[in-house]
Amino acid sequence: MIEKHLTVSEITEQIRNCLEGSFSYVCVEGELSNCRPASSGHLYFSLKDFNAKIDAVMFKNKLKSLTFEPKDGMLLRVRGALSVYAPRGTYSIVCEEMEVAGAGEILAILEKRKQKLAAEGLFDAERKKPLPRFPAVVGVISSPTGAAVRDILNILARRAAGIKVIVLPAPVQGDEAAALIAARIRQANRWRIADVLIVGRGGGSLEDLLSFSDEEVVRAVAESDIPVISAVGHEIDWALCDFAADLRAPTPSAAAELVSENRAALADTIQTMIESLKSVIRTRIERARLLLKPFDPRDLEYRFRTILQPRLIRLDDAKEALINAISERKENLRGRIALATAIIEATSPLAAMERGFSVVTDSNGKIIRNSANVKTGQRLCIRPLKGKINAVVENCE
Repeated sequence: MIEKHLTVSEITEQIRNCLEGSFSYVCVEGELSNCRPASSGHLYFSLKDFNAKIDAVMFKNKLKSLTFEPKDGMLLRVRGALSVYAPRGTYSIVCEEMEVAGAGEILAILEKRKQKLAAEGLFDAERKKPLPRFPAVVGVISSPTGAAVRDILNILARRAAGIKVIVLPAPVQGDEAAALIAARIRQANRWRIADVLIVGRGGGSLEDLLSFSDEEVVRAVAESDIPVISAVGHEIDWALCDFAADLRAPTPSAAAELVSENRAALADTIQTMIESLKSVIRTRIERARLLLKPFDPRDLEYRFRTILQPRLIRLDDAKEALINAISERKENLRGRIALATAIIEATSPLAAMERGFSVVTDSNGKIIRNSANVKTGQRLCIRPLKGKINAVVENCE
């Protein structure tokens, strides 16, 4: 008995007829994932929930009617029909209509987690540490077989071959990825194996990057004593560890460039500065030579005297003026002294005594100025200019 068989095309056609006939109109709600606008203008994407995923497409002519831009994480409601693509043996929803159904469960969870961690201060700018300009050792926490590690190694080898790279292997997606990524960060700090850490992976869908938004990973990044660069996905991708890291790089390649300032270029810059400095010095020396050229030994003394002579004349004039001023001042003071001497001598008691006057005192040495102050028989002392005379009062008038 010959068993009847079907070709692949025949059974695919039967599946097509069954699916497309039974599901000519469906209304499906799910979270937008892996959104990929094609160069043709069509939009390819997936709808998913926590248990399943289905591919979908919306053609260019239908996209024109949309009033919003579809993005990963959106909760959408689409209407259309199931279609089987025979060459690949896959089925998908051909969407006729699309509308926003909600914020998306994953994005809502991430936003709630972000607010919680931000409230704890894990994203504060004050926690950020500066990157070393010339790190000797760079630690890379990523999948050792991923494109991200290859890109980092290639760039470091080209830009700074002297940098040592230590790859700490960890899966970048899946159920165990977050715990292992966090463990690698803590191991790197415990052993202090690097001057800076790059934590990241290549691009992917929002679901592929979820490990880097895990709370344990974010806390490990924030607690790291070693500066951490978060390099998750492409420029438009994001993860919560971006906010906790000391610096976010748009791609792993950009992270490698940040830690490997081109040392060859720096050496060229230094050499250029050296040559520029030498050129400036040579120019100034040449200018000095040109300025000194007219000053030959025979002419130098003349030029020096030409400069010095006016100053010597000014010095001599100042000296003469000072001497004359001192002389005038001296004569003036001499006259004032002579006048003061004459006044003092004229008013001196000795001058009066030279003219015959004497000083009369009692026995106690008190000067007698009035005859009423003496009595008959009182002893007095008369002091002329020279010597003294003792006398006894006989009569007072």
